Amino acid sequence: MVILLAILVLSFLIFVHELGHFMVAKMVGIQVDEFSIGFGPKLLGYQKKEDSTMYSLRVLPLGGYVKMAGMDPEEESHVDSFNTKPLKHRFAVISAGSVMNFLVAILLFVVTFSFIGIPAASNSNMIGDLLPGSPAAVVGLKAGDKIISIDNEPTNNWEDVAGGIRAAGEQEIKLVVERQQEKHTFNVTPRYDSQYEVYQIGIKQLVLWQKQGFYQAITLGLTQAFEFAKLVLQGLVQLISGKVSANDVAGPVGITVAIGEAAEGGLGYLFIFTAVLGINLALINLLPIPALDGSKLIFLMIEGLRGRPVAPEKENFVNLIGFALLMVLFILITYNDIARIITGG
Repeated sequence: MVILLAILVLSFLIFVHELGHFMVAKMVGIQVDEFSIGFGPKLLGYQKKEDSTMYSLRVLPLGGYVKMAGMDPEEESHVDSFNTKPLKHRFAVISAGSVMNFLVAILLFVVTFSFIGIPAASNSNMIGDLLPGSPAAVVGLKAGDKIISIDNEPTNNWEDVAGGIRAAGEQEIKLVVERQQEKHTFNVTPRYDSQYEVYQIGIKQLVLWQKQGFYQAITLGLTQAFEFAKLVLQGLVQLISGKVSANDVAGPVGITVAIGEAAEGGLGYLFIFTAVLGINLALINLLPIPALDGSKLIFLMIEGLRGRPVAPEKENFVNLIGFALLMVLFILITYNDIARIITGG
């Protein structure tokens, strides 16, 4: 189920990206031969009689492309070819994929904030969720239990609950909880969390979703999109400068796990994670890396500066080398993802 959900999310983001290229190409009069989601052998295909575009779904869903006339240097050019259009039109077509991803991310934020809400931790003494295998889960505590006392001391809010657990240290504590209007007693021993340097029993605060007005949701959606974009750029700078290890970068396997975890939190978390993933896709595609949109934009800029395009054989060679390096990076990141899952990292 998690794998299917991950495929759906990634296919949606790819579809949105390629739709951006497709729409702008059509707007400026470029002939589009194929709009494809996925790579490899074709599973499904559809083409209207009056339309030159083939719409296809292929075997490998982690990718996609828009095949435009004139993108292949060896192809014969005509008036509707990509390479015969003005520079500004070609620049708009190439950048449209990332722009569309960013716009859809904003839309996802707005829809989430309007119809589902913004997640906010409640100060209630009710358990929102438990960590699997935690001391609280082992003794039988459940989400929805209201902790009314710790070692006979009343707890009226989350601060009382957290304070009582931390104060106990590694000593066993007695919790009295209210569950379906009945009281139950549990004895549980806190476990030291080295990451946060506190004793915990593995319970989480209750999260409440607060719906926003439409205009407020738009404002917050724009703010969140640009804030996440800023974080992505800062992360890329830290990665390039060596402040962040490449081992911390997630690939397809890591993303699949993250999508599954987001879905467990509900539709709101899944929408927000999809929006953040879309912003990542938008910005990474604009990097000046061969075989990505950013590289194509660099070649167009060079053409604008020197007044003529880069020789097709040179551009193809750079893209070929870049694609090979991307495949090596893809394999290494996937290996790191699997290693993290196996070792619990």
